[in-house]
Amino acid sequence: MARILITSGPTRQYLDPVRYLTNASSGRMGAAVAEAVLSLGHEAVVISGPVEVAYPADATVIDVVSTEEMLAAARQAFADCVGLIGAAAPCDYRPLRVESHKIAKTGQPLELSLIETEDIVATLAAEKGQRWVVGFALETEDHRLRALAKLERKHCDLMVSNGVAAMDALDNQVEILDPAGNILKQVAGTKLFVAQEILAVIAERLLS
Repeated sequence: MARILITSGPTRQYLDPVRYLTNASSGRMGAAVAEAVLSLGHEAVVISGPVEVAYPADATVIDVVSTEEMLAAARQAFADCVGLIGAAAPCDYRPLRVESHKIAKTGQPLELSLIETEDIVATLAAEKGQRWVVGFALETEDHRLRALAKLERKHCDLMVSNGVAAMDALDNQVEILDPAGNILKQVAGTKLFVAQEILAVIAERLLS
């Protein structure tokens, strides 16, 4: 039995005590991946941003809010796992300054200074050693090309490419790519079915 880490859902980067940056990730793909992992007899550890989706009862779930918190929790959990499936959609940017009070309306444009957050998948892949890392690439254009670029840049073992239609949806359509640029599998259907097909490729190539 393998212990597999899964990141899931969005993160939030607060601007002030009540406002934040986020995205439309629902956590459904991460929940489906956790269910697929468990169905193969493995152990699922889920690091989840704020979601309403219910994760499988047998999964270990660690709740976080920000990208920084997700990275810290994932880095700690990864130490005891054989691999990571990065299904989360963490915020790529955070405000340079977080206001301690609610930002008041002034009638003037509000200028925000944003800086990049650390890339969770790339950071853990750089530290993986003998472990493996599977990333997700969600793009609005040039899906395959951009996914392959991310695979190489982030030093992933596999990359799952999907489109923006997957956000907060019940279904997904993906391509599973290897470092040589090969399309290992094209899958469309419910997120659980897609997750099961992804796990089948992982089981064959990374868990054997």
